[in-house]
Amino acid sequence: MDASTWETVERLRDWLDAESPVSPDEARLLRVLKIGEEFGEVAEALHGARAANPRKGADHTWQDVQKELCDVAVTTLVALATLTPDAQKVFEERLRQIADRSL
Repeated sequence: MDASTWETVERLRDWLDAESPVSPDEARLLRVLKIGEEFGEVAEALHGARAANPRKGADHTWQDVQKELCDVAVTTLVALATLTPDAQKVFEERLRQIADRSL
């Protein structure tokens, strides 16, 4: 990810901070929980793309799954940026650790 991605993540975090009706502690918790909500939307889109629910049929596309996966990623990055001012560094370090372990 480049610097503009992290700038956008920080702008989204700042906007959420400014608009949040809850305390900063509660906002942190809710942003982490939001990841679970977004994952549920991925699961729903995946079921729909596979027509796994006979009552609904194929009510989503693989593009819907991709969109929802992006929502999970953005939500996760915003949550991370809410938890630490060094979100980019923390993310890149963890990515390197995973790559070193796996590749």
